[in-house]
Amino acid sequence: MFPRRFSLGLVAAESRTLTDKCRPSRKQLCHQFGGFDWRFAVLATGLIGLWPELAQAVTLSHSDALKVGKRVWQNECGGTISGLTSWNQGEDFASLGIGHFIWYPKGRRGPFEEIFPKLVSFVSSRGAKLPALLLGVGGGKPCPWNSRAEFLQAQNRGEMNQLRRFLADTIDQQAEFLVARLDASLPKMLAEAAPADRTNVQKQFERLTKTPQGCYALIDYVNFKGEGVLHTERYQGQGWGLLQVLEAMQGNSDSGAPDEFARVAKVVLTRRVQNAPADRHESRWLTGWLRRVNSYSGG
Repeated sequence: MFPRRFSLGLVAAESRTLTDKCRPSRKQLCHQFGGFDWRFAVLATGLIGLWPELAQAVTLSHSDALKVGKRVWQNECGGTISGLTSWNQGEDFASLGIGHFIWYPKGRRGPFEEIFPKLVSFVSSRGAKLPALLLGVGGGKPCPWNSRAEFLQAQNRGEMNQLRRFLADTIDQQAEFLVARLDASLPKMLAEAAPADRTNVQKQFERLTKTPQGCYALIDYVNFKGEGVLHTERYQGQGWGLLQVLEAMQGNSDSGAPDEFARVAKVVLTRRVQNAPADRHESRWLTGWLRRVNSYSGG
């Protein structure tokens, strides 16, 4: 049986922005990363239906989710508006939004999970008006540009400008999406982990949620390299997602969790590059990946 479900979620807000302040009347434990806001609640999830134990929820305020979202935006796009619409050299997909969410063209399906349609559905459900280009994306509409060359040629044209404006106008909701994705990651990881590893995976996840820097590391890494549960996202049988990092952690100190996470993530990402097919030339990205992971420990 799994240990207690530990989940991260957003504080409910009266508005759809990420500018609300912590409400002092809540029973909460507060940590300062510009004020992380924590509380405990019972969440209804599929896993709780199977293992009906008390669910422990850590809640992140909207303003703090936005701060983390802006750090992810800086990591992925240099914090620029132009970086919100990218197609990296050597990739078969567009990378869009503050998290460079993947959107595949028609007929393309690589090993990596397609996230952009999920983001569009999430943002739309929160009241954002979709440009014509994005209507139907949540239902499977593919990216309209079939190659990086087509994408770059369209950089200053109408549809691309509309897309970039939409992404710039929904930074708040994209930050919410990052937190929601992490919230959904734990049950997936526990279901995928070997039974003997589940207690440790849960423990390491909880260690990281105890500090602001650890929360940032979790949110950024699961967006950066995924949950680690898809068998398509593995080279030579070895993954590189959040699950693989948590499985390799063994520490006990809450304060030391971010540093350990950064150290282990470097090993996991280096192993990925060593295992990758030679024609992907992934070594060209490793320096940037390790620099990004250094930000988890302040290095």
